Parts: sequence; structure tokens; C-alpha cells
Amino acid sequence: MRLRNVKNKEEILQSCSLLVQNPQTYRGHWHELFANDQPIYLEIGMGKGDFIIQNAKLHPDINYIGIEKFDSVLARAIPKIPIDLKNLRIIRMDARFIEDVFDHEISQIYLNFSDPWPKKRHAFRRLTSPEFLARYDRIFQDEKRIEMKTDNAALFTYSIETLSQKGYGLFEVYLDYHEQVENIIMSEYEQRFVQRGQKVFHLFAKNR
Repeated sequence: MRLRNVKNKEEILQSCSLLVQNPQTYRGHWHELFANDQPIYLEIGMGKGDFIIQNAKLHPDINYIGIEKFDSVLARAIPKIPIDLKNLRIIRMDARFIEDVFDHEISQIYLNFSDPWPKKRHAFRRLTSPEFLARYDRIFQDEKRIEMKTDNAALFTYSIETLSQKGYGLFEVYLDYHEQVENIIMSEYEQRFVQRGQKVFHLFAKNR
């Protein structure tokens, strides 16, 4: 996917009070930043922010953190965030380094339309690869909870296999999510796929 540049993107990022500039300093202390003990939900690859912003608005009793590695994408998400949305923070980072930022303090992870990395030699980069699931082990607080949505059937099948091998129980497994569930909070990608009539795959995985 080609990313279009955003004029004044650095100015947009630097002026956002909810963008955490040095996230490593909060490792193990994110509850102190939020000034409460509410559960923390993490979206890996938040894109333009539609999904996580809507969730934060609807669930003030949950703290949300979105991570995104592309500056231009974050610069498009930031203007959508209400100034008074206190239970949301965003981080500019690559997901490979989440262990440097979190330490057994995440209650749930969202994986929305992650890059499928279709070539076999790139499988370790998939966000449900054994390598990433091992990283998640070290950031989950207690019970491990992952909610995933994708339009890619091969990635969905792969994820079912890797999660099952890791000991996760699978729930709410849908091969056509929008056909079976109502009132769904959608990411910008999801809105596009639904408009095209494409199927969205969904699963919720738990592991103690």
C-alpha cells in the first residue's frame, strides 16, 4: 500500500498531547500515566484511528493505547481525536518493540486488518506468528485476550492454527462477521471492505 505524505505531519504529531513521545519511560507504569487502575486495551496498527477512537468514546471505563509506525497515517488520525478524550493514548512505534514499552499490563489486544505478509519467508512478521505471540506473553497482565479481524482468508487460517497451538481457546469465530453481527465498530479499512461487499473474518481468542 502506498502511503501519501501529509503536509506538516511533524507539526501535527508534536502538537498532539495524547501522543506519547518517550513510551519506554512508562514501561510498567502505564496506569500512572492514565491516573487510574482501569484495564488497558492495545490496538496494534491503529491506522487512521476510527476503531480505537470510537471504542474510547463508548467505554470510558477502559484505557486504550493505539500504536502505529507510519507518521503519515498517525497525522491523519490525530485530527479526529477529541481533546477531552482522557482514556486514549497513541504511540509512534514498530510493534516488534512492544516489550520495550509494556510489561505485563495489557488486558486485551486488537489486531484489525493487519498486513498478511503472504510470502512464507515473511511469516515471522505476521502479528499472529509464534514470534509475536511470544512477545504478547510478556505484555499481557493476566488472561491473554486477542480480538482479530481480517479480510485475508489465508491469514485467518494461519492465525487459527498458531493461536490454537499456543493454547488459546477460540470464540466468536465468524467467516462473515457483518452478516452475523450487528452494531460493529469499524476501522476505516473495514468500512471500505463492507462497502465493496467483501467478507470480514473475525475471532476472539483467550488463554490463561
